[in-house]
Amino acid sequence: MFSDSQRALQDKFDTRKLADRIRDAAVQAVISPEDQAYIEGMNMFFLATVDADGHANCSYKGGPRGFVRVLDETTLAFPLYDGNGMYLSAGNMLAKSNVGMLFVDFEQQSRLRVNGSASVSEHDPLLAEYPEAQLVIRVVVREVFPNCPRYIHKMQLVEESAFIPKAECTTPPPAWKSLAVVADVLPARDAHLAGSDENVPAAINRG
Repeated sequence: MFSDSQRALQDKFDTRKLADRIRDAAVQAVISPEDQAYIEGMNMFFLATVDADGHANCSYKGGPRGFVRVLDETTLAFPLYDGNGMYLSAGNMLAKSNVGMLFVDFEQQSRLRVNGSASVSEHDPLLAEYPEAQLVIRVVVREVFPNCPRYIHKMQLVEESAFIPKAECTTPPPAWKSLAVVADVLPARDAHLAGSDENVPAAINRG
């Protein structure tokens, strides 16, 4: 599990034995029933990817509770919704499949890490079960383990995003798609949203 550079720091700070003990006691190659309940109870997570040159990218992914599904003890899946059109995470996963997923429960102050190998599909049968999803990502897990929660700030959910796609209603468009600066480069499906909003920071902050 540990690289030479990680081992060097463990030796420098005398934590090699501690790291090995935590690895042996807490790191699993399968998703336990408890882990499944935790993952499927989350409405957001952070996703780490790298491109073909090793440059890292970290993204926030949000959705309704249960949008990340545990398909079996070694596989989970989640949708990719409409974003800013850059496809940083999805493009990275097409180039390099290694991913890191960090689930944080800010109310209960706990977290869970999932590391594994991702695949990206626009034809996944699960696509029909995620309203407005463009792609489905499946991750075959390599490591699943909790982390020390001591530095997690305690926060409470005020409300979920109004932009989360739902089958029973129309998702509102983000305000930034009405900016004049992007009016001539929107994809055809969004061309009707083009406007003349010059207030770039305000529009971006509104979604």
